[in-house]
Amino acid sequence: MSVDPIRFLQLDVFTRRAGGGNPLGVVFGAEHWTDGGMQRFARWANLVETTFVLPPTRSDASYRLRIFSPQREIPFAGHPTIGSAHAVLETGFATPVDGSLVQECLAG
Repeated sequence: MSVDPIRFLQLDVFTRRAGGGNPLGVVFGAEHWTDGGMQRFARWANLVETTFVLPPTRSDASYRLRIFSPQREIPFAGHPTIGSAHAVLETGFATPVDGSLVQECLAG
């Protein structure tokens, strides 16, 4: 059985120094995880929010984002969307098209 690699980043959003700003977990490679698996990971990471970067389901989107607190999935939040966009660009998961990076979330 082949297991796809999972990549977990912990970011400090809205700061220039480590340990400042808003903490955020970003997970790449969890395309086949269940909702419960994502929730368990977010609870384990124990950060304000943990995001899961996934392939988009809409043709106009660059990627899809699911956002979980340790307690539940949330449809949208500011620092997770901005921090995840930074991680997507830095890792090369998606690239802007005509200068735009389009994030697909449950809301927003």
